[in-house]
Amino acid sequence: MLRREMVRRAGALAVRLAQSVAVLWAAFTVVFLILHVLPGDPVSIMLSQSEDGLSADPAQVAALRARYGLDRPLPVQYGIALYRALHLDFGQSIQTGQPVLATLRDVLPGTAALASVAFALALLVGIALAVATHHAPEGATKAALAALPALGTALPTFWVGLLLLQVFSFHWPLFPAMGNDGWRALALPAATLAIPTSARIAQIAGRTLADAAAQPFATAVAARGVGRARLMAVHLLPNVAISLVTMSGLIAGNLLAGSVVTETVFSRDGIGRLAQLAVQTKDIPVVEGVVLLAASLFVAINLAVDLLYPLLDPRIGK
Repeated sequence: MLRREMVRRAGALAVRLAQSVAVLWAAFTVVFLILHVLPGDPVSIMLSQSEDGLSADPAQVAALRARYGLDRPLPVQYGIALYRALHLDFGQSIQTGQPVLATLRDVLPGTAALASVAFALALLVGIALAVATHHAPEGATKAALAALPALGTALPTFWVGLLLLQVFSFHWPLFPAMGNDGWRALALPAATLAIPTSARIAQIAGRTLADAAAQPFATAVAARGVGRARLMAVHLLPNVAISLVTMSGLIAGNLLAGSVVTETVFSRDGIGRLAQLAVQTKDIPVVEGVVLLAASLFVAINLAVDLLYPLLDPRIGK
């Protein structure tokens, strides 16, 4: 029986790994095709920027297109790019000439710090808001608290960032308006990114708490005289952990998507701003590297979720 269970789990893991590889391949293929369908030539854009808007010399454009392999048939370009990606080689940036992997390595710490601080802040605020809403007495206070998550998800990230800049950088110069230097430069971007994320966490946690509190076990525990704080901490919040782990891939995707806007608003060096500039200049190798990095993170998180399920709830997977 044990051997059969191990074989079943190994088979399930192999299927998930195959699906993960398929997701990465699909992400690479889709971004490759989109970048080649979009109008504009990356070499012409690079030369026009370097020559202050003057028309690029056609001979120079042709030479650079040949250097980067852009003059080859599209299937050949795809095959070469896919072969390099399989060997973790994305070539050089068309705009800067720097290796793509080195560029990603330089900006990744800034985005990692921003996403980590924003997630920690969002987790704290989101769960606290859900608990406060759950315990609030029926009436205007409970209705107002319940409306906050919907408001948080509806606010545009760029608007939140600009508002925080206006208040805490320009009106009250407490934090720098841009840059990556020190924790003070991280405070406003992290708060900007945390607001919509905390709203989503509060929505998930709020629904989970309401469902768990309505279960017979919660009524039985309360009937034994267990205090409200212990009931929440020991019996209800673990259900929230399972729900948040389930949605961790979506939360990570929201953080990555929000980092594009946040890093642009606050002029921070990071993956998000790099992606925005690369798409704007049609820097194909950089965009491919960023997309595969984001897809790999998404796949890794979902694989970790599958492995954590049995630990959080032994009934799962039986």
